[in-house]
Amino acid sequence: MNTVTLDEIDRGLVHALQIDGRAPLRTIAEVLEVSENTVARRYRRLRSTGTLRVTGAVNGARLGYVAWTMRLVATPDAASSIANALAARDDTSWIYLLSGGTEICCNTQVRTAADRDDLLLRKLPRTARVTSVSAHELVHTFALPGGWAGLHALPEEKAARLRPPPPADDDAPLELEPGDQALFDLLAVDGRATYTELAARTGWSDATVKRRMAALRHHGVLTYHLDVRLEQLGFASQTRLWMAVSPSGLEEVGHALASHPETSFVVATTGATNLTAMINCRSGGDLYRYLTRRVAPLTAIRTLETAPVIRTVKRTGSPLPR
Repeated sequence: MNTVTLDEIDRGLVHALQIDGRAPLRTIAEVLEVSENTVARRYRRLRSTGTLRVTGAVNGARLGYVAWTMRLVATPDAASSIANALAARDDTSWIYLLSGGTEICCNTQVRTAADRDDLLLRKLPRTARVTSVSAHELVHTFALPGGWAGLHALPEEKAARLRPPPPADDDAPLELEPGDQALFDLLAVDGRATYTELAARTGWSDATVKRRMAALRHHGVLTYHLDVRLEQLGFASQTRLWMAVSPSGLEEVGHALASHPETSFVVATTGATNLTAMINCRSGGDLYRYLTRRVAPLTAIRTLETAPVIRTVKRTGSPLPR
């Protein structure tokens, strides 16, 4: 796949959309000190080449859901079709083919233990070619892709002008309304869909759509993510790490990994391994240097497993085109 060369304006635009995927182009233009037409043209270019898109996603934790990550090992002839079947579900995200194409990694959100068991025991593709399945609850977050430093290009004073207010500090689950699902379905494909487009899908007025989206975002239910094809930006080596860390060192290791510019995802989990991370490097050599110079000194890590990403099947939105 060809890489895309970004100049200073492009990099600023990418960072701006990472901060707030729904930020008005006029606001981004003011921060970048260029014209709105320039920003619109650059966004259309990056969008049309498949380099990036903005997607809307539901934060299940605000609705009472619990997040899990699953590892499935399958025979080479079945792994791709199983990954595609998982990607078609609306409760899955961050689906990767790993380790030579025989392992699948997938995140899911479930409301109850019964829902989790139903997915693992009955709704996963039923085939003898799945040789093992393990599920790990995500119990503490150290870093998420939305804050990945690898895309940062703006100084803090400019980034602060784009940063949306934090969601309300309210742990009470919010109940969804009729029409919300249609809203989520369209935003999963295009998080920058216009209010008019969203109104046509939901049957609401433009004003109602705008109010509902503001309420969902205020309560932390609706979030926006920058969906970037990292390989097109030159990050040819993407690797999932699974670590067993001494409990006494878990906090220290988690925070240390989260501070590294190479890491876009660091979460503590249940299971035989209790910490997982996603590492983005420009080459295998960079990955080697990262592991030997940045990770090796973290002595609380007792075991470390690396699983290179062979193909990204789905990130936060709808399944990605092949």
